[in-house]
Amino acid sequence: MFNKNIKLVIAALIIGYAIFQFTEGYIGNGIMFILLSTIFIFLYFKNEMILMAFFRLRKQDFEGAKKWLDKIKNPEAALVKKQQGYLNYLNGIMVSQTNMNEAEKYFKKAINLGLSMDHDLAMAKLNLAGIAFSKRRKQEAQKLLTEAENLDKRNMLAEQIKMMKQQMKKASIPRQHYGQPTSSRQNRRSRR
Repeated sequence: MFNKNIKLVIAALIIGYAIFQFTEGYIGNGIMFILLSTIFIFLYFKNEMILMAFFRLRKQDFEGAKKWLDKIKNPEAALVKKQQGYLNYLNGIMVSQTNMNEAEKYFKKAINLGLSMDHDLAMAKLNLAGIAFSKRRKQEAQKLLTEAENLDKRNMLAEQIKMMKQQMKKASIPRQHYGQPTSSRQNRRSRR
């Protein structure tokens, strides 16, 4: 993995050589080198390790994804800001099954750093809403769920949002004591 600045330097050198090829009359070589430089420009904005981790996650291979992410040693130097957000987003997804506190930290950091796609941001907020709800912070969970619903313009997360809303409604209904309606218990208390 190259440092993000090295990728730009390599792309600039290749473009410079492509221009040289154009001036020498080798148009085909110049076009080929321009196309080659676009690979390094693409990898500046989309880190190859993060792309491989996404590929592994798509196959439900969490261990393989973790191995690819562990290859990123110094995220501040190697990644642009949005890539750092995706690094935290992926780490949050992987640890969300085992450690909610750590997952919450990763998701909050990912949201602060920024994510390129709205549905990724919606997924991060939906996960944060689930964590907040499990920690009995219902107002925060409701706010995050509303934000996730607004970001999910293509309804990719509609089913998960609907399930979360149903769970929140069930939790907000007061439980009845020993099968008796709430009003009869209150009537007995008032008689005493």
